[in-house]
Amino acid sequence: MRGVTSGEERDERAVALLAGCGMLSSLQFTLVVPVLPLIPELLGTTAADASWLLTITLLIGVVGTPIITRLADMHGRRRMLLAAMGLLVMGSVIAALSGGFVGVMIGRALQGFGTAVVPIGIALMSSSVSRRSATFGIALMSGTLGIGSALGLAVAGPLVAWGGLAMIFWVSGAIGAIFLVLIVVRVAETPTAPTGRFDVLGAVLLTIGLTTLLLAISRGTQWGWGSPMTLSMTAVAATTIPVWLLWERHHAHPMVDVRIAMSSRILTINLASFVATFGMYANHLLTTQEALAPTSIAYGLGADGSTVGLYLLPSALVMVALSPVAARVILRFGARASLMLGATILAGAFGFRLVLHSEPATVVIGSGLVGVGVAFAFAAMPSLITASVPAEQVAAANGVNSVVRTLSGAVAAALFALLIAAMPSPVDDAYLSHPALLLSFGTAALCGVATVAIAAFLRLPDSKELA
Repeated sequence: MRGVTSGEERDERAVALLAGCGMLSSLQFTLVVPVLPLIPELLGTTAADASWLLTITLLIGVVGTPIITRLADMHGRRRMLLAAMGLLVMGSVIAALSGGFVGVMIGRALQGFGTAVVPIGIALMSSSVSRRSATFGIALMSGTLGIGSALGLAVAGPLVAWGGLAMIFWVSGAIGAIFLVLIVVRVAETPTAPTGRFDVLGAVLLTIGLTTLLLAISRGTQWGWGSPMTLSMTAVAATTIPVWLLWERHHAHPMVDVRIAMSSRILTINLASFVATFGMYANHLLTTQEALAPTSIAYGLGADGSTVGLYLLPSALVMVALSPVAARVILRFGARASLMLGATILAGAFGFRLVLHSEPATVVIGSGLVGVGVAFAFAAMPSLITASVPAEQVAAANGVNSVVRTLSGAVAAALFALLIAAMPSPVDDAYLSHPALLLSFGTAALCGVATVAIAAFLRLPDSKELA
C-alpha cells in the first residue's frame, strides 16, 4: 500500500511540474501585451516595430513546435523538454540583460521555442504516469494555454511597475531555471522508437509554409490586406503547404504522418480545437477591450494597464480549479462529453456577455464563465488526440494540435484588429464601437455552438475515448 501511495505521489509531483512548465511557456505569449505602449519609449523604437515582440514569439512557437515534438518522439521526450525549457530560459536572460530592441527581439524569439513544452509534457504524461494521473495531468496541461495567457496579462503590469521591463524576463528566467533543475531530478525519460532519419526537407518546407502563413495573418492589418507583401506571403504559403503535404505523404519517415493527421477523426478534433480556441482568445481580447476603454464609450470601464489583467485573473483561476473536475468527467463520461459540455458553457457564457456587460462585476463573471467552458473543452482535446495516434507519434500529433490552437489565436487577433478598423468607436478609434462589441460576443457564442456540432460528429477512438 505504501508503494502505491509513493507511486501516486511521484506521479502527482511529475504532473504538477510539467503543468507548471506549460503555464510558464504559455505565459510568454501575453507577457509583453500590457506593456506594448511603453516599448517605443523604453527601447527607442516605433510602435509598429514594438509589435514584433509579440509576432516573433508566436512565429517561432508555430514553426518550432512541430520540429521539436517530432525530435522528442524520435530521440527522447525528456531530452527535448529540457531543450525547449533551456531555450526559453536563455531567451529570458538575453531579453533581461539587453538594453536595446534587437536583444529583446532575440530573447523573445528564443522564448517561442517554449511552446513545444505543452505537447511534449502531454506525451510524457501519457507514457510515464498512471492512466488516472495522466488524465488529470493532461486536462491541466492542456488548459495551460488559457491559464498562462490570462496570467501573463494579469502579472505583467505590476512586475514592470515594480522592476522595469527587465523584471518580466528575469522572473520568467528564474522560474524556468528552477523548473529545469526539477525536470532533471524528477522526470524520467520514456522509451522512444526512432524510425529512420529526421525529415529535413519536410521541416524546411513546413517552416517556410507556416512562417509565410502566420506573417500574412498576423501582419496583414499593418501591411494592408491587399499589399504586395501580404499577397506574396499568402502566395508562398498557398504553394509551399500543398507541396509539403505531398512530400510528407510519400516520405518513408515523415516529420508529420499526414495520413493520420488528415484522417477524419484527427481533422475533426483539430477543427474543434481551432474554433474553441478562437472563443478563448476572443474572451481575452474583448475583456481587455472593455476594461481599457474609456468610460465615455458605452461599455468602457476606464481601467489602467497595470490593473486590466485582474479582470482576466478569475478566468485563469477557474481553469486551474476545474481541471481536476474536467478529468473526472473524462474518466466517467468520456472526452467527447467533456468537449461538448465545455463548448456548451462557452456558448452560454458569451450569450451572458452579450446581454450583460459594461459593469466590472458582469465582465469578471462573464470572463470567468468562459474560463469554465475552456477548462472542460481544452481538457478533452489532447486526450482525444493521444488516443487516436500510435504511441510513438503522441508528441508530434499534440504538437500539430498546439500549432492549430496558436494559429487560431493569430486569426482571432487579426480579425479583432480588422473589426476595430472597420467599426471603431466614434469616441476613440482605438476601441470597438458598441455594436461591434455585441457582434463580437455573438460571433464568439456561435464558436461554442459550432464546437458542440463538430464534437457531435466526432468518431470516437474507442468506447472509453482514452488510450
